[in-house]
Amino acid sequence: MKIDKAPVPLIVPNPGDHRLTERVAGTDQTGAVVEINVPVERPLTLYLNAQEIVTMMTIGDYPEYLALGYLLNQNMLKYDDVVTEVEYDDDLQVVVVRTEHHTNFEAKLKKRTQTSGCAQGTAFGDLLEAVESVALPKAELRTSWLYQMTHAINTMPSLYLEAGAIHGCVLCRQGEPVCYTEDVGRHNAVDKIAGWMFRHGVDPADKILYTTGRLTSEMVIKTVRMGIPILVSRSGFTAWGVDLARQVGLTLVGRAKGKRFIALAGQERIVYDQNLAFVAEESARHRRKGGEGDE
Repeated sequence: MKIDKAPVPLIVPNPGDHRLTERVAGTDQTGAVVEINVPVERPLTLYLNAQEIVTMMTIGDYPEYLALGYLLNQNMLKYDDVVTEVEYDDDLQVVVVRTEHHTNFEAKLKKRTQTSGCAQGTAFGDLLEAVESVALPKAELRTSWLYQMTHAINTMPSLYLEAGAIHGCVLCRQGEPVCYTEDVGRHNAVDKIAGWMFRHGVDPADKILYTTGRLTSEMVIKTVRMGIPILVSRSGFTAWGVDLARQVGLTLVGRAKGKRFIALAGQERIVYDQNLAFVAEESARHRRKGGEGDE
């Protein structure tokens, strides 16, 4: 792949981007007329060279990163494949990823549609085999970094606080967020981060991935595919997600709210260096900052 030579751009939510929300009128519990912001959903059709791969429902920001990350996390694009162009057409709502040579997957694929429902991400049978061969870096997670990053994430402006019905994923280095993406499905949000990392040659070895969504097998697989050794969520776990994390050596931390968290895999990476007496509980506003339906 051709790595960008320009400085790596930091990505943070832009709740003021009017393309991402619409004003919709309705009534509240008293019958009074109200008007609120709701996130948009747009179809985005992805091609790998001449092969149509999938149509995704997305809020529409960072389509190039989303396309690259989807292909990488579905094991359709290898990290050593040479990407010659990522072309996005806003009028047609189409993104085309072109590679130097045809990939091994193009002949196998049929069109599939990925909806915005959290459990509907397209899955392919070779993903489990692909993650089993990944050796994650040793790294460490200091609890001081954990509390620093969750506080920073909770106090940043976001589309979720503006309009709700949205998920967020944040790539952090130590306690600092470096890439924060949102979308109607957490799979889209994490794929955008994967595409951003690939495009700019970002080293995953010292990174932490934070998500507002549940720690499912899908999230574990994507994190491992990206080479990130630590996955954190403010939400809970699924049994298969925990089992997979233990098998591949991923540190899995959930229910990270205020002073509390629970680690169910990879605890050997955690360094308990934070005095909890100096950690504040979440405010009511911060408690709202999570994927809807994920508690």
